[in-house]
Amino acid sequence: MFRRAAAVVLVLTLNPALVRAQDAVFRVAVPSADVYKGPSNVTPVIGHVSRGAALPVLRNLGSWIKVAWPDAQDGVGYVHVTMGRIGPLGADAPATNTSPRASAAPPPATTPIPPVLRPRVAEHVEPRRQMYVTPASHIFGVGGLAESMSNVGATARAWRNNRVGIQFGFTRDAATQLEPGVVYALLDHVSDYVWIRPYVGSAMIFRRQMSDNAAGFRLFGGSELTFASVPRLGVSADLGYRRLPAQPPLSASIAIHWYMK
Repeated sequence: MFRRAAAVVLVLTLNPALVRAQDAVFRVAVPSADVYKGPSNVTPVIGHVSRGAALPVLRNLGSWIKVAWPDAQDGVGYVHVTMGRIGPLGADAPATNTSPRASAAPPPATTPIPPVLRPRVAEHVEPRRQMYVTPASHIFGVGGLAESMSNVGATARAWRNNRVGIQFGFTRDAATQLEPGVVYALLDHVSDYVWIRPYVGSAMIFRRQMSDNAAGFRLFGGSELTFASVPRLGVSADLGYRRLPAQPPLSASIAIHWYMK
C-alpha cells in the first residue's frame, strides 16, 4: 500500500501540468490572440479571442497551450503561450468574507481620511514575442524538379483539403518526359519550426526520345517539409518503383514548390 501511494505521488510530482490543467484557464493578455488548428504557426487560424477571455486549458505543451475550442472539428485549439497566462479557474473573482461571526459584529467607528493622490504607475505589459510567420495555405505551387544530375525540369502541385493532391512533372535530358500523377498525404507532424507531411502517390510516365516513344508508371512515397520561417516553400523528396522500358526500376526525385495560394 505504501509503495502504491509513493508511486502516485511521484507521478503527480513529475507531471504537474496534468494536475493543474483540470481546473486551469488561459487568460488572454493581448488585444487579440489567434487560435490555431495545431501547435504551430504554419497551421490554419480557426478563430480569434479578445483580451480578458478565459479558455479552459486541456494541456500545457510548453510553447503552446491546448485549449477547448468547440467550433473546431476535433473540439480543441492551440494558443501561443505569449498571448496570455495560465491561472486557476475563478482566480479573478472578488474574495468575500462569509464568516457569520465577522458579519454579526458592528464595524468599528472610523474617522474618514482624505485619500492621498499618487501618480499612476504605468501598467507593465510584457512585450508580445514576434510570431514566426503568417500561416500560409498550401493550395497551388510551382517549382523545380530533379531526378538525377542530368534529368531536371519543372513541376507543379495542387492540394485539396491538405490531403489529396495532383502533380505534374516535366523533365528533359536526352529525352522529353511528362509525368502527371496523384498524391495522398498521410498524418502530418507539426512543431514550432517545421511541418512534415508524408505522402504516397502514383504517376503515369510518357517519354519521347527522337522517334522512339515509351510509356510506363511510377509508384512512390516521400515527404514534404515546410519551415515556419518560410511557410510558402515546400521541399519534397520521394523514392519509388518505376516501370519504363530502358530505365532502371528504382526512382528518386527532389522537388521544390513555391505555393502561391
